[in-house]
Amino acid sequence: MNESRSTGAARWGYTLLLRLHFYAGLLVGPFIFVAALSGALFALTPQIESWLYHTELTTEFTGDAHPLADQIGAARSHIGNDAALAAVRPAPEAGQTTRVMFVVEGLQPYEHQAVFVDPVSLAIRGDLVVYGTSGTLPFRIWIDYVHRHLHLGEVGRYYSELAASWLWLVALGGLFLWWRHRSAGRSGKDTDRSTLRKWHSRIGVVLLMAFLFFSVTGLTWSKWAGANIAELRAQLDWGTPGLNTQIADSAAAQAHSHGEHAGHGTAMPMATGRDNAATYDAVLERARAAGIDAGMVEIKPSADATRAWVVREIDRSWPTQVDMVAVDPKSMTVTDRVDFETFPIAAKLTRWGIDAHMGILFGMANQLFVAACALGLCVMIALGYRMWWQKRPTRGASNHRSAQRVWTELLKAPPLAMLAMAIVAVGVGWFAPVMGVSLGVFLVVDGLLAFRSYKQSEQATSEYS
Repeated sequence: MNESRSTGAARWGYTLLLRLHFYAGLLVGPFIFVAALSGALFALTPQIESWLYHTELTTEFTGDAHPLADQIGAARSHIGNDAALAAVRPAPEAGQTTRVMFVVEGLQPYEHQAVFVDPVSLAIRGDLVVYGTSGTLPFRIWIDYVHRHLHLGEVGRYYSELAASWLWLVALGGLFLWWRHRSAGRSGKDTDRSTLRKWHSRIGVVLLMAFLFFSVTGLTWSKWAGANIAELRAQLDWGTPGLNTQIADSAAAQAHSHGEHAGHGTAMPMATGRDNAATYDAVLERARAAGIDAGMVEIKPSADATRAWVVREIDRSWPTQVDMVAVDPKSMTVTDRVDFETFPIAAKLTRWGIDAHMGILFGMANQLFVAACALGLCVMIALGYRMWWQKRPTRGASNHRSAQRVWTELLKAPPLAMLAMAIVAVGVGWFAPVMGVSLGVFLVVDGLLAFRSYKQSEQATSEYS
């Protein structure tokens, strides 16, 4: 009797973890599958996007580029006077076009209407919607929105956060179950289901670290858990340094400007509105003199006269180039700067993690790695569903009895273990609310199934007694 109780007490953790792995795989698995498949497509398609939009992105003319003022003028003539000029991205190298980005009605957050200008001939190569710092074009924007929110807006973000929240637990739980199975030394005749389980486990073990990486970096983008991560980083001083664009009076600006080149080459005051095209050339020249030397840069005008313009590097491939400076468009003084080399190590790791997650940090190798891991996850989920289908309960009572067994084993857990689990569950639920709510739903549903099974067993016993 005592030996039996000891064995049961030792099984409660395994039984609970197995049940959680089952529920997460069955119910959250489809969301993880969609996120993984769309992530693989996003990673594999930059070259397809370049081919689709070859006309807009490239030019055959060679020679000296016109000033940005002329390029902006050409873009303005094309798009009309109603659109507000938001930013300019000069052609990174010969043979590529300049992006002049406007705010127009009907676009989603972080989207702009970009006019692609040949910097040599001033010919308009086309105009497209672009998204975010990465400058993603319509084909990959569509894939990206599937990955982010299923094209459902803010409501759809529940899906991606649910997937990222559960992926790490499913992966670690699967590792423990695989280890437990191997430690038990179970062997026997190979069946179709055991073969499926072997491949499911092997893929999971090989790709475990990648799954954990995708889960953690994915959560940094999420709405609720992401906000908690950002707050935690701020409290630990791990946040990404921000650029101060506030302009003080002229004397104070000179006193507080810093950096190696700050205060040098001051120009005479000039018209500085965002629609004054000549200011873009002057601000870019000043930023170049201050050390902004990446080929891929963005010039963003200020919203009002109390703020400086921002020139930032936007090359997130290795080595990362994301330095930025604030330039007072009146005095052409660099009022503030942020250099990537001064980032806290946690901020650097966050930057590298996000860029690696997107498949852009290490070029083609990064793309193939992300796609292979994501597709491997899709295969794992398909194998898991196949295993479930082969052993699915043919009657509802079978599933009820499984739930009853789990709760029976769980009641054998030591009180301190139960308390620790409750504290961990509450903590995880607070930090990752979507995961906490879904975990609560799983437990309530399973508890109801167990209670129903118990009542049915009790009724059957009374009928035969």
